[in-house]
Amino acid sequence: MENQNVYEKPVTLGHIFKFAVPTIAMTVFMSFYTMVDGLFVSNLIGTDALAAINLTAPVIQLVTAISTMLATGGSAVIMKKMGEQKYGEAKEDFTFLILVNALAGILMCAAGYLVMDDIFAGMHLSAGVEGYCVEYLGRYLLFTVPILLMNNFTLYMIASGKAALSLVCSVTGGVLNMVLDYVFLAGFGMGISGAVVATGLGYSVTAVVGLFVFSRKKSLLHFKKPAFRLKVLANAAVNGCSEMASALVTGIITMMFNWTMLRYAGEDGVAAVTVVMYVLMFASSLYTGYSYGVAPMLSYYHGERNHEKLKKLVAVSLKVVAGISLVTVAASFMLTGSLVSVFARPDNPVYDLAVTGNRICTVALFFIGFNIFASGMFTALSNGVVSAVLAFSRSFVFMLAAMTVLPLLLGVNGIWLATPVAELMALALSVFMFLKHRKKYGY
Repeated sequence: MENQNVYEKPVTLGHIFKFAVPTIAMTVFMSFYTMVDGLFVSNLIGTDALAAINLTAPVIQLVTAISTMLATGGSAVIMKKMGEQKYGEAKEDFTFLILVNALAGILMCAAGYLVMDDIFAGMHLSAGVEGYCVEYLGRYLLFTVPILLMNNFTLYMIASGKAALSLVCSVTGGVLNMVLDYVFLAGFGMGISGAVVATGLGYSVTAVVGLFVFSRKKSLLHFKKPAFRLKVLANAAVNGCSEMASALVTGIITMMFNWTMLRYAGEDGVAAVTVVMYVLMFASSLYTGYSYGVAPMLSYYHGERNHEKLKKLVAVSLKVVAGISLVTVAASFMLTGSLVSVFARPDNPVYDLAVTGNRICTVALFFIGFNIFASGMFTALSNGVVSAVLAFSRSFVFMLAAMTVLPLLLGVNGIWLATPVAELMALALSVFMFLKHRKKYGY
């Protein structure tokens, strides 16, 4: 149990960063998977293809939602058992949940092919954009199982004290994706299919490495004959339902953004939304990475009822999130023109739309980090209900209200303003829940 000693060390900023820095780098590289696709697609194919990537996002978010639920919820359940010294049971449950992921991936892949054509036929898109959508999603579904395994193995490597290996896998996958994007699009002329295949192979790196790592008994967590405890699956689903809701609702809200933009600014507006979402996704990956990194620590300290360490970890985390927020806001404001120009030239109508949108949406970065951390914290503390309320309110209720009202009053600028307004309302709810449950968990 040598690896377990990492949880017995004092809670210092340096020790926290040993967990968090690799996961921050990991999530940043994961965000590169999508951003690099957009970069090559927009420059080598065109902004119609870029719009198609965003139009397929709601379906892709469904895959992400299921994998995120099982990964974050399962990690919280298993690491809580490790903190309770139930090592054998934790390994049985770990193996069981990985098998569930593989089965879920197969079922989602099959379902996706059955409904794919009907989804895009009802959007009244131009023939070219609709063709890109079908081609992109059709190739993406082939990698459903590796994507689910990648999301799970990433978190379980971190929980097993192998955060550095998780980082190496993510970096390797990201670099492979970038190289293959160039080879498949610029070299072989494979079009938008080449971008998907490059991304899928990048995802597969962590999935393949994880299968080898967790087959070795030296790992803190490793495969063992599974025990089919449905209660474990239910607990993982409940604990991870907030993250699932967040990912799922992100797809719904993306769909609303697309429909609203199609009405106000046409397909150029959808392409502009894609560019702005890339910037927000990159900044959000910093917060998500930090939350992933400290989640096993939160779960472990909660399991062993070490309130002193838990309180210090939360206090330091809030300061770290505040620091990241200030840096990302400043960088996004100063680099708006340069960031947008990577995806659209200044003479393209998409450019002006995206520049305006990014400057307005950047305000949301003051609030996003605290909301992501609050939801992740309650998941790690095995309170999936509170986490789900936070995530669902933030991603759906508040966004739906803002998206319904603001565009009617302010037009296209109202669409952009919806994100910061929704995040501000979510921050108020996060603060309320944080204070309400403070005594219960002792943070």
